[in-house]
Amino acid sequence: MAFSPIAYLKESRIELSKVVWPTRAVTLRLTLLVLIVSVIVGAYIAGLDALFTKITENFIK
Repeated sequence: MAFSPIAYLKESRIELSKVVWPTRAVTLRLTLLVLIVSVIVGAYIAGLDALFTKITENFIK
C-alpha cells in the first residue's frame, strides 16, 4: 500500500465534514471553565510550594 497524499486529503475532508463543531457559546463557556480551573490549580500548587518552602526553611535552621 503506497501512501497517497491526495487520498489522505480527500479522506481527511470527508472525516472533517462529519464533525459536530461546538457553538460559540459552548466554546466560550468551556474556555472560561478551563481558565478558572487553571487558576485554582495554580493557586493550590503555589500554596503547597510556599508551605513546603517554610517547612524546609524551618528544618534547615
